[in-house]
Amino acid sequence: MRHHRHNSHIIAIAATAVTLSWPSMTSSALQYPIPPNVRINLPESIASLFGGGDGISLWRTGKKATKYGDVELENRLLDAIEFGSSRRLDIPDEVADLVRRLESSPTSVPRPAIAPELYGRWKLLRTSNADTASPIQRRAVDASRFDIYQDIVVVSSDDDVGEGGERTNDDDGGGGSGSRLIVSQIVEFGNGNRLCVDALASTSAYPLEELTDRVGSGRILGLNVLGVSLIGDEASEDPNRPDSRLRFVFDEGRFEFGNGQFRLPYPVPFRNPLFRDAVKGWIDVTYLSDRVRISRGNKGTTFVLKKVG
Repeated sequence: MRHHRHNSHIIAIAATAVTLSWPSMTSSALQYPIPPNVRINLPESIASLFGGGDGISLWRTGKKATKYGDVELENRLLDAIEFGSSRRLDIPDEVADLVRRLESSPTSVPRPAIAPELYGRWKLLRTSNADTASPIQRRAVDASRFDIYQDIVVVSSDDDVGEGGERTNDDDGGGGSGSRLIVSQIVEFGNGNRLCVDALASTSAYPLEELTDRVGSGRILGLNVLGVSLIGDEASEDPNRPDSRLRFVFDEGRFEFGNGQFRLPYPVPFRNPLFRDAVKGWIDVTYLSDRVRISRGNKGTTFVLKKVG
């Protein structure tokens, strides 16, 4: 398998060299000779043609080449996760170090909360200790045999939830009239059975008036029932990372069985005014590329996700 991948890299580099030999070609030509999911490192002489520096990496996902993302560090992170512990809550020192290095990388997509690369389906690979999460959330995240996904999509006002909580993304730019930003958490139990929890989200591109700053930490009579959130100064946005935060409020949830043929409501009254503040939250996107996202949430948790759709 490694031998095949090595040959694919050689073929991709050769094809790229042929393409770049034509003076009329630009970076858009890269989307044709490079096979999907093959990564190349361009030397400085070639990368400079596209505004890159020494060793800039371009890779494609089937749409177009991009100069965003530190491919080498991403590969090391994904390998460390794949060949490391199978527990999602386990972040060893190597993974934590790679996360910090990616978060400080200048190659991340700018203004990630409103970038087109954000939208789509993301698979949760790792998360840090979730002691501040709700008991139900902790059990779901720690059950590594179940796949967990996050869908970030823009929908029209009259759109409803589709199979598996999926919606059709009808916009990848600014907020259109009647469009809404939805963040869905999906736990796949297998055999068409899943848990779907939907949240209304807000960014500068898709503002939602209801999503004001959270007031309470979420403790009820001193107990962690719905999760414990950072509030006040601890919840301030990083001024050096503009448009990196997605605010959200959980709105509805359900268990689906038999691919949605039978449904049961999730046992949390998200829309009850007494709980509305407690089900607000936010995630700061601290690193983003076409295939990897790192986020930090309002409960102090770090998430590592891989784009799968």
